[in-house]
Amino acid sequence: MNQRALLAGLCSALFSGAAWSAPATLTVAWRDKPPYHYTEDGMAKGFLLERARSVFDSAGLTVRFVNEPQKRIWANFQHGATNYCSISWYRLPEREAVAQYSQPLHEDLPHTVLIAPGMANRVKAHTTLASLLTDPTLTLGAVEGVSYGPALDAMIKTSKNQIMSRTVETTQMLRMLTVGRASFMFADREDWEFFSAKNKASQSVVRYDLPDMPAGMKRHIVCSRDVSQETMNKLNQAIAATGGTNNPGHSKPTK
Repeated sequence: MNQRALLAGLCSALFSGAAWSAPATLTVAWRDKPPYHYTEDGMAKGFLLERARSVFDSAGLTVRFVNEPQKRIWANFQHGATNYCSISWYRLPEREAVAQYSQPLHEDLPHTVLIAPGMANRVKAHTTLASLLTDPTLTLGAVEGVSYGPALDAMIKTSKNQIMSRTVETTQMLRMLTVGRASFMFADREDWEFFSAKNKASQSVVRYDLPDMPAGMKRHIVCSRDVSQETMNKLNQAIAATGGTNNPGHSKPTK
């Protein structure tokens, strides 16, 4: 075979994909949850979004990040989306049924209780979480469709409080609390610190920490079942190489 024929054969193989094919692009979805990941002035921001970008970059993966609502993200997993990942999720049995989990990306602090204006004395009359959840005269504001962690989810389900459940973002529930739509709510401490720094109305809300609040949960990257074990291994190695769960955002969220 002469040199011209050899080169022609190599080019044909390359263009046909026989010798090489580009790796599939992963779609990485994130939902609005400031200060973890959110949009401000048209820019995607957030300490955990930045960390996730660093992890995927360190893993050498081709990705595109998209902002999608929580319900759509999990509907995509349930309906068999391919080459699809999402960031910052608790490990729950119903989610493990439709997606595979990375090693922990971040570890939350325990939730805090936020008390509506004028309700501090009635809520603080309870010195434990167990006692607080037995009071039928108080209204608990809960964001529908999110998890507060398995332990707290179970306690909310059996609570004697009146439950005001709404399909809203956490920041919207926080605003509802400031105008007294509920007596109290549970919140991530990072969520509250970010919200209170930006909203004057939050000054009337009282933060209350209880001794029997469940420990903070770990957050993971989740991917569709078709994503290869090799890719998951790369993600886990990148998470470990970039600090595991010990990242700056844990104690000092981006404002």
